[in-house]
Amino acid sequence: MTKEYLLSADEIEPLAPNLGSCYASDAITVDGLKVGYMYREEPGNEADSGWRFFSGTESQEYADDPNNFEIYDVNTICNYDASIIPLLDSPPCCAFERHDGKLVEVEYEAEN
Repeated sequence: MTKEYLLSADEIEPLAPNLGSCYASDAITVDGLKVGYMYREEPGNEADSGWRFFSGTESQEYADDPNNFEIYDVNTICNYDASIIPLLDSPPCCAFERHDGKLVEVEYEAEN
């Protein structure tokens, strides 16, 4: 099954280049929803930024299916939702959730 992304490669602008890779939900890149929950864990490798992006609408079943996620350059996700850019310098072990239209810091809960 081929995914149809909301933005084509030629629509991606350099909004926040050179930040590394991240994981993002298809709810953002395919369905076009804004980032509703994002967290940063310790990077898994040299290329990984540690950032993980969700719309906040994903069920546990959806989140458990790796086919609903892809690895992207962080800059790509910034093109889907530029409101994340001011938060990208936050250190690992942080999380943000959208409340009343704004992303605010929430308690970070590390996955085991």
